Amino acid sequence: MKKTIFKSLILSFLAILPAKADIELEKLVLPDGFSIEVYARIPKARQMSLGDDGTVYVGTRGDARGRVFAITDNNGDYKADDVAVITRGLKQPSGLTYKDGDLYVADIDTLYRFNDITSTMNDSPKAEIITDNLPDKTHHGWKFIEFGPDGLLYVPIGAPCNICEPEEIFAAIHTMDVNNPDDSLTKVASGVRNTVGFDWDPKTNELWFTDNGGDNLGDDMPADELNKISTPGEHFGYPYIHQGDFQDPQFGSGKKASDYTPPAQKLAPHAGATGMAFYKGNMLPEKFKNNIIIAEHGSWNRTDEAGHTGHMLTLVTVENGKAIKYEPFITGFLQNNKAWGRPTDVLELKDGSLLIADDEAGAVYRMTYMK
Repeated sequence: MKKTIFKSLILSFLAILPAKADIELEKLVLPDGFSIEVYARIPKARQMSLGDDGTVYVGTRGDARGRVFAITDNNGDYKADDVAVITRGLKQPSGLTYKDGDLYVADIDTLYRFNDITSTMNDSPKAEIITDNLPDKTHHGWKFIEFGPDGLLYVPIGAPCNICEPEEIFAAIHTMDVNNPDDSLTKVASGVRNTVGFDWDPKTNELWFTDNGGDNLGDDMPADELNKISTPGEHFGYPYIHQGDFQDPQFGSGKKASDYTPPAQKLAPHAGATGMAFYKGNMLPEKFKNNIIIAEHGSWNRTDEAGHTGHMLTLVTVENGKAIKYEPFITGFLQNNKAWGRPTDVLELKDGSLLIADDEAGAVYRMTYMK
């Protein structure tokens, strides 16, 4: 017990240290009225999920210790008071989600559940294996998971390659009943190269998701995609048609773009679109209400001459179920073609403020707005 308390105190101290020099928040360009600050230091921060008590759970990708974190706000002042390590030693525990008191964590081939996580997180909680039968391919094997309005867990399985014709289970979004994990996955979308961010339209319950376009087809090709599932079973083109209208030079022969669902919105090429969320709160200006905020992680292999894309937050305006505008929201993570930060996910807190995960700087930020 003493060791647990001591560990918690040390982590709390580290969590509230002033931002290090490598976090250059003063370089960020925000609209008038917006402010941003470091909420907690989390190495390789990826998907975030909010517990009933305000605890923020954070997955990681590329963390050498394979850790999952919990950030607690003990007095409800929207300041991080403590950072605890939920578990360690996983492969790529990028995706996680909280539901009904339990925390679900997706590794490459295994889905874990930490029961009653609020009561156990400071006492080495034990993981229950829901399934360990997911594919073990590490290329696009990290995940983003979330429960849908139907109560099912949505589990994407990315293509195990850059561009190829994979087996049926890959390049798709599936659902799973976590109470009957032995049942097979149910596919709800195909032709999805790699989605690591999705959310449901609060007006229609339709699923919208980001999808990263293929590499090695040029600096400006293909665009990343923002897609919408209107009918279960839709095919979004990969690997035959990219960005809704570009025929793949190797696999697209004889394929017609009209046979596949086009993007709801083309995003910037190689933007690295990751986490996204419909903003439902009341703190931000009205233009954000029920519209999509996307964390764009940033390109990694565009030439310097072409410049880099992504490395920002963007806003997609949705009207009558259609994307009508795509625009930058927060920029400045990229300076002189070098990234000091790379946003990976966004999470709305109960007061309407927004958390932003950054796996390059190793931090979670809190953004607020005041008129």
